[in-house]
Amino acid sequence: MDAKDRLNAVIDNIEKVIIGKRNIAELSIVAMLSHGHVLLEDVPGVGKTMLVRALAKSVGADFKRIQFTPDLLPSDVIGVSIYNPKDMEFHFRPGPIMGNIVLADEINRTSPKTQSSLLEAMEEASVTIDGVTMTIPKPFFVMATQNPIEYEGTYPLPEAQLDRFLLKVKMGYPSSKEEVEVLSRSQLSVPIDELEAVISLDELLHLQEEAKKIKVEDSIKSYIVDLARQTRIDPYVYLGVSPRGSIALMKASQAYAMLKGRNYVTPDDVQYLAKFVFGHRIMLRSEARYDGITAEEITERILAKTRVPVQRLVGQ
Repeated sequence: MDAKDRLNAVIDNIEKVIIGKRNIAELSIVAMLSHGHVLLEDVPGVGKTMLVRALAKSVGADFKRIQFTPDLLPSDVIGVSIYNPKDMEFHFRPGPIMGNIVLADEINRTSPKTQSSLLEAMEEASVTIDGVTMTIPKPFFVMATQNPIEYEGTYPLPEAQLDRFLLKVKMGYPSSKEEVEVLSRSQLSVPIDELEAVISLDELLHLQEEAKKIKVEDSIKSYIVDLARQTRIDPYVYLGVSPRGSIALMKASQAYAMLKGRNYVTPDDVQYLAKFVFGHRIMLRSEARYDGITAEEITERILAKTRVPVQRLVGQ
C-alpha cells in the first residue's frame, strides 16, 4: 500500500467507532504526521476521548490519559524521582506524559503551573526532572480537550501554550442519522474494544519522515507568509500569527497533501487548513468582541483578499 492507502486505512478504522467525523480524523492524522498536537474543543459526550483512543489503537501506539483537575501537580504529569533505601539511589517513575499518544483531558481545569509542565514535552518531546533530560518515545502526539461552555474553576490557556498546538478543531454534534447509527453500534457491544491496529508504529514513523519530503513551491511559502503577515496588521487583531504559525501551516499542508495522495502542496491545501492553524493563534482586540468578530471570520476575510499564487503542477 502507498501512503494514501495506509492513512485512509487508519481513518476508516477510526470511523468504525467515530461516525460522521471523517474530517476530524483526517485533521488528527495531519497533526500526527506533522509532529504536532491538537486542541479539541467541544462539549462533553461528543466522542473526543473515544477519538483519541481509536487513533491510538489504529496505529498500535501506547495510549496514556491525563485527567486534569485543579489539584493536579506537574510531577503527576511528567513523573517523579523516588528514593530507594535499598540501593540508596533515586529512581525515575515516569508519568503519563511518557507515552506515544497522550490524551490531556480538560486541560483548562488545571493550574497554569501544571499546564506549563506540558510545554517542554510538547515542543521538545522530552522532560527534565532534577536536571536530567529524558526523551519521550517516538512517535509522540498530544490531543488536549477542553469544554468551551464551563468557565467557572477553569484556567484559560495562555498564548504560549496555545501556540504549541498545531491545530484547534471542534467536533460538533452528529446528525440524527449518524446518532441513530451510534446507538445501533453501541447496543450490543463497545466498538472501541473490537478495534485493532491497521499500521505499525514503524510505518507511522516512516510516514512522518516522508511527509517532510512533500514539495512546497516558493510561491506557496510566500502565500503562507502573506496570510500570516495579514493577521498581524488587521485592525481587529492585537497579536497575530507568529513565524511558528507559518511553519505549522506549511507542515500541516505537506501532511494533508500526502493524505490526499499528492507529492506537492496546493493553495487549496493551505486555504483549507488555515482556519484550523490560525484560529487559536489570533488574539483579538476588545473592539472585535464588541462587534461580534471571531478569529475564524478574520481568517476567512484574509483568505478572501490575499492573492492566490498561480502554481505549476510540480507533481505531474
